[in-house]
Amino acid sequence: MGWTAEEFGASHEGWAGALLADGTEPGPVHLDPGTGSDLRQTREWWAYSGILNRPRAAAARAACACGWRGAAQYPIDRATEEPDSLYEQVIEGPRGDWERHLDEVEARTVPLPAELAHLLERVEDQLNNLAGQAPVAALKAVAALERVTRSVARDAAYIAEADDLSWESIGTGLGISEKEARNRLTHYTCRR
Repeated sequence: MGWTAEEFGASHEGWAGALLADGTEPGPVHLDPGTGSDLRQTREWWAYSGILNRPRAAAARAACACGWRGAAQYPIDRATEEPDSLYEQVIEGPRGDWERHLDEVEARTVPLPAELAHLLERVEDQLNNLAGQAPVAALKAVAALERVTRSVARDAAYIAEADDLSWESIGTGLGISEKEARNRLTHYTCRR
């Protein structure tokens, strides 16, 4: 239900978090979808409505799985807004704050060489054009790219491990958590 950016995965999943009237962030609430033992939990603002003995959110702010919290607070006025427009109004500010947070995360990552970034954009454009004109040829090209990226990813992962790079530096360079960096490199080294 939160916001994700494919590049950063679960490390930077964002949401509009709840703040109570005293400015504190409440703990997660459990949701029972009525299917037995499948209890889910959330920290999203809408779940803190004051019903079912839950606290009532007075404001929302951007939150991220990495622990970052937005500074801006967005008041929740349930009395004057229609439920649908309230939802849109409340998440607009936090989502923008979270997107700016991702820009900051991106700025700390290892930059792609400009020539390679341009080449990747051109390849994507060419593949999109090819998909519309000759979808089977586009699929063949995608399969070739997958073979190349699989091989390069495996080699790069082995070299990063051989260079004794810390998981923290790998994670920071990719814009993800240490745990996700370890998982990603393991995935790259194990796939054939």
